Amino acid sequence: LTVVEYSSYPLTLVIAVKPANVQRHMVGSGSDGTEDSDSSAEREQTNSSESDGNMPKRQRLTRASTRLSQSSQDTPDLKRAADHDESPPLTPTGNAPSSESELDISSPNASHDESQAKDQASRDSDKDLSHRPKRRRCHETYNFNMKCPTPGCNSLGHLTGKHERHFAVSGCPLYHNLSADECKVKAISREKQEEEVKGQEENNSRHATRHQSRYKEQVSEMRKGRSSGLQKEQKEKHMEHRQTHSNTREPLLENITSEYDLELFRKAQARASEDLEKLRIQGQITEGSNMIKTILFGRYELDTWYHSPYPEEYARLGRLYVCEFCLKYMKSQTILRRHMAKCVWKHPPGDEVYRKGGISVFEVDGKKNKIYCQNLCLLAKLFLDHKTLYYDVEPFLFYVMTEADNTGCHLVGYFSKEKNSFLNYNVSCILTMPQYMRQGFGKMLIDFSYLLSKVEEKVGSPERPLSDLGLISYRSYWKEVLLRYMYNFQGKEISIKEISQETAVNPVDIVSTLQSLQMLKYWKGKHLVLKRQDLIDEWRAKEIKRGNSNKTIDPSSLKWTPPKGT
Repeated sequence: LTVVEYSSYPLTLVIAVKPANVQRHMVGSGSDGTEDSDSSAEREQTNSSESDGNMPKRQRLTRASTRLSQSSQDTPDLKRAADHDESPPLTPTGNAPSSESELDISSPNASHDESQAKDQASRDSDKDLSHRPKRRRCHETYNFNMKCPTPGCNSLGHLTGKHERHFAVSGCPLYHNLSADECKVKAISREKQEEEVKGQEENNSRHATRHQSRYKEQVSEMRKGRSSGLQKEQKEKHMEHRQTHSNTREPLLENITSEYDLELFRKAQARASEDLEKLRIQGQITEGSNMIKTILFGRYELDTWYHSPYPEEYARLGRLYVCEFCLKYMKSQTILRRHMAKCVWKHPPGDEVYRKGGISVFEVDGKKNKIYCQNLCLLAKLFLDHKTLYYDVEPFLFYVMTEADNTGCHLVGYFSKEKNSFLNYNVSCILTMPQYMRQGFGKMLIDFSYLLSKVEEKVGSPERPLSDLGLISYRSYWKEVLLRYMYNFQGKEISIKEISQETAVNPVDIVSTLQSLQMLKYWKGKHLVLKRQDLIDEWRAKEIKRGNSNKTIDPSSLKWTPPKGT
């Protein structure tokens, strides 16, 4: 009996009958050819005992082999049961293997001379590489339970043409209306083109400017050849493809643009898919982690933007079902419907600190309502790129904005804030739900955060780095605050410190905004703030056109005192 013990899965044993003329299988070897110290020592001692009959046998048994030898004394029919068991052995993942390569058993036709040569080579490599640490194999083997979400796909092939399997739409040849063989052919042609381009760049390095102009001319010539529009037959073909496959396949892209632009797009797709595959192999993302494409949230179906670290059993799903009141996530529409029938939540937990009309803001303590805040962070990560807080929510307060109707308080957005911030950050993370974007709710959240800073008699600033949408929102808010201050200011001399104390905006943010508006100049050794009347008039015209909008924060509607210790 050959006892197999995987270093990453010590509780899984694979037992196989080994004929006398079959080479010893190096089951302890890692993916890079190195061998575990236990298995190598056992084999060397066995070989030495066979060569010298007078030397006593000394075998270094692993824990698994010791347990097996003890159990074999109590059950003498172990070998007979192993011989007659027709069920396939388990793989390290605990699943039945789907291919012979996963078993990794040596061929019984290997000659005895070849086995001795391989054993000697492995011992030599063991001496050179014995200082290397053992490498885990869990990220280097495929999980055969995973399947590509594209209907009708068998998960074989890869868009890059460099891998045998794929588990995401980004690497699916069928989704991109290609076959696995076509992807391999395209990969070879791309490599040849890259080599030719490198050779041309080396030859034209002395005349770079001339080469660039010539290249631009070639590109413009290639783009002239694109068709003005689709023919009637082509349009019918495209519509038929869209009606047949809907969103499960990529739309047909032929004849839409020039061949040059289409090839550039295909190269970008292949490169992005290769980057995702590298991240998966390195373990930074797991199979299926980027497969949550949509979530059903209340009466909305939202397309996700980024990966969120939901549990693996949920991350594999193409769609997630989330209760809009308690934010619990579920696997199916049926489970969500049953949950909504008995869910007693109609608003976020915590204290309602603001209400005007249908808009309310609830203060939720991450320590008192840990599960709700964790679910809120997981939901927010689907739409934020730079968010890193998921589970350690106890040091934060969450201010959740809702819009009320006869069914309950619906989540509009939120921002989180440290209970004790040494850098006076008044916002750690801020999000407006996609269905409420471009309606003024983002500025309301920002304005509310600065209102809390005014009550605390502090100067606040958002935590960096800001996301792209967050930076746009804050720049717009700071601009509006400064122009409103300039409009109401009647004095002759203005101070940035006074602006900061009245608006609670950090002086650094004020200076950066003034510079972007070209209202800060350096003249005769002094910094001057220019009152640009054109910008003020433009802002005032927008304010009049907007009228009495309810998308503003009323300080008199705030019922809040700063928490103790802040």
